[in-house]
Amino acid sequence: MAKAYLVGSGIAALAAATFLIRDGGFEGSDIHLFEEQRTLGGSLDAGGTPDAGYTMRGGRMFEAEFRCTYDLLSGIPTLDDPTVTVTEEILAGHEDFAWDDIARLVDGDGKIVDTTSMGFSERDRLELVRCLAAPEGHLDDKRITDCFGEHFFTTAFWFMWCTTFAFQPWHSAIEFRRYLRRFIHLFPEFASMSGIHRTRYNQYDSIVRPLTAWLRERGVTVHTGCRVTDLGFTPGIHSGTVDALHLSRDGRDEKIAVAPDDLVLVTNGSMTDASSLGSHTSAPPPASQRSDAWLLWHRLARGRENFGNPAVFDKHVEESRWESFTVTTKDPAFLEALEEFSERPAGRGGLMTFTDSAWLLTLVANRQPVYRDQPEGVSVWWGYGLFPGRAGNHTPKPMTLCTGREILEEVLHHLPFDERTAQRILDTSTVVPCVMPYITSQFLVRRGGDRPRVVPEGSVNLAFIGQFAEVPDDVVFTVEYSVRTAWTAVARLLKLDQHPPEVYKGHHDPHVLAAALETMHRR
Repeated sequence: MAKAYLVGSGIAALAAATFLIRDGGFEGSDIHLFEEQRTLGGSLDAGGTPDAGYTMRGGRMFEAEFRCTYDLLSGIPTLDDPTVTVTEEILAGHEDFAWDDIARLVDGDGKIVDTTSMGFSERDRLELVRCLAAPEGHLDDKRITDCFGEHFFTTAFWFMWCTTFAFQPWHSAIEFRRYLRRFIHLFPEFASMSGIHRTRYNQYDSIVRPLTAWLRERGVTVHTGCRVTDLGFTPGIHSGTVDALHLSRDGRDEKIAVAPDDLVLVTNGSMTDASSLGSHTSAPPPASQRSDAWLLWHRLARGRENFGNPAVFDKHVEESRWESFTVTTKDPAFLEALEEFSERPAGRGGLMTFTDSAWLLTLVANRQPVYRDQPEGVSVWWGYGLFPGRAGNHTPKPMTLCTGREILEEVLHHLPFDERTAQRILDTSTVVPCVMPYITSQFLVRRGGDRPRVVPEGSVNLAFIGQFAEVPDDVVFTVEYSVRTAWTAVARLLKLDQHPPEVYKGHHDPHVLAAALETMHRR
């Protein structure tokens, strides 16, 4: 029987292993995952304790047209109830506890911004339509700022769009256009965020742990603390057949022979690579050395144009970095004060962005508990800043140099809580900050060909999966994108009849377009 070797253990690799078993007829024992870290899940991670503080680098949002993700998870039982699938749990949670945000933006005076109007000028609307209609090839090497005037970046739409999806003005116009097309059906309810789906717990507990349990039950082997440092190829110019994996395990080099019928699926690049955790009393230390997620891609791409250009994505940290923070508290003071201010119960309020924040802070208090093992009486909320290199409004130094407590002080500066409540929150909270140098690296300015195709031209048994493989029309920085690359890789390498469903194209639906245009013209 053929074997499958998967480099990485993020959602793309876990999905690929599942599709190999479900659609490809593989035995679990013939599938091997190699993971450099000691834990699985890649960017969908969560850890910590109630006492030291929980940690979560990020949180992913879902929506109804995540067709690949919901198909995958429709066969995976939850850990809480084996009769309920993860997909059913997410959809039921949306029915019972959907977001209904009326405090999406908060101004410098601590007042909720009316988002009935997107704040567009006529020029903004024309530029938005022009961007939507532009052929993708015309946007090679262009930034979002190359397509829009200065006023666009002051609109309510931009503040909501950029903080929902983590766009910066200098990011790729190609990716921005793809997002506009991919999520145009969400325009009418974008301010309330009522079209957004979420997992019951953090994504590690709700997705990674059930998937991992399902795979382990079927005999899939996971090699943690094991780095794939290079691949060997059969002789020949630009050979597309992998014949060896070179590994580093426990300080020793190993080589695994790969047969022509075996499959090798590589997660190239990592958006959470070199992440650095701080604490409530200390700022995150400088980022450590990059992992082999980037180094392996550089080695593979050397002399092979069809393997993409990793330097486009990992050489501009100042343009791809931002910082998140996780807050653990044993006092309900913060959630109670936030509920009163936002006029929504905790978990229904969605994102809240402070438009005058120098760090462009956004916070979210999701439905509790956020962790599956979170004790009663402990609550967790999360936030992030898109401009961590700037001095804060209250704290006169960059976010990256702040302790967790100093970040919380900055957040409270933007909220109209009374002094007693603010002090109570400070005294009972533990904040863990996290700097991520490459978190939006997939959004950096690029051109066609900078990301390799999932199955490069001429490849016999090699595929690329994850956020830095190319899938036309779909959008990176989503679980859906990673799952789609995994399904595409398995289907094409095994020449299966069943392929991933098409990417949803709401911009082809006249009803969707009409609703979006009406939203754009609201005053």
